[in-house]
Amino acid sequence: MTPADGAPPLDAEAVLAVLDDHHVDYVVIGAWAAIAQGAPVGATRDVDLTPATSPTNLGRLSAALDRLGARIRTEGVPGGVGFDHDEASLARAEFWNLVCPLGELDICFVPDGTGGYDDLIARAHIARVGGVEAAVADLADVIRSKEAAGRTKDIQSLPALYEHLRARGG
Repeated sequence: MTPADGAPPLDAEAVLAVLDDHHVDYVVIGAWAAIAQGAPVGATRDVDLTPATSPTNLGRLSAALDRLGARIRTEGVPGGVGFDHDEASLARAEFWNLVCPLGELDICFVPDGTGGYDDLIARAHIARVGGVEAAVADLADVIRSKEAAGRTKDIQSLPALYEHLRARGG
């Protein structure tokens, strides 16, 4: 399904495959992490991830973003705004909202309620996101982040996530 604003439909599997091809260390967060663990929540139009912040990893992330043709996602500019990036410039922002021909991706270095990559990878699981095996944030960490963010859409998803966590014995 193509989003109403004309953004390309998300091919999360292809986005993650490019990151893996470039050996980027990351954790999938948000709805896609919950879905990969069987939670009954709807897929979102973007895939959210938290990368490791070492200069080497951010350099690999920059190369992957080049290959993806990633651009900054902004209202009123279909296809986004081009930007030059490297490991240093990527590290200067807290998050990046991006779009590429494979769909939308959000990079968040320290999701609300977490300590970032090192915190999340400690409890992450390897699970399938689309057809790609990826590190996904533990469901309790997804919940913790959504609680801390406090956005309406996050709060609305919490009852289903709580129930799924209870059903799994968490």
